[in-house]
Amino acid sequence: MASDTKRPRKPTITMTRTDHGRLSRLAESYATRNPAVADELLAELDRARVVADGRIAADVVRMGSAVRFVSDLGEDRRVTLVFPGEADIAEGKVSILTPIGAALIGLSAGQSINWTARDGRVHRLTAASVEAPMQPSASSVPVELRAAS
Repeated sequence: MASDTKRPRKPTITMTRTDHGRLSRLAESYATRNPAVADELLAELDRARVVADGRIAADVVRMGSAVRFVSDLGEDRRVTLVFPGEADIAEGKVSILTPIGAALIGLSAGQSINWTARDGRVHRLTAASVEAPMQPSASSVPVELRAAS
């Protein structure tokens, strides 16, 4: 018998090959330090459709993207998704290793997803708009990944 309290399905997400590789290594490097955070990110990576870097739509959230989202609490925020060493909430830079950061990665403008806050409450956010990141330099490797190599 089907349950009446079905969880909404997570939306299809898309990720570039480069982001997928970097984020996989980042999650693995956090597996012993913070398994809950690493597992959350790995779950998103596992369900992502991975595409070549030049084949991703401009309105898909990737590392470095600026995202405007609205939440079920009425929040309307603009943040930039970054690696942990670049995070600065005062500047609107949200780490991929936060629940909201992991929820945002791979969403397209208009998609919604439920995410669980650190206090255990489930919230829903909708990506209202996405600005593609500036092209990183070829040597742009997050500090966390240089240390893990």
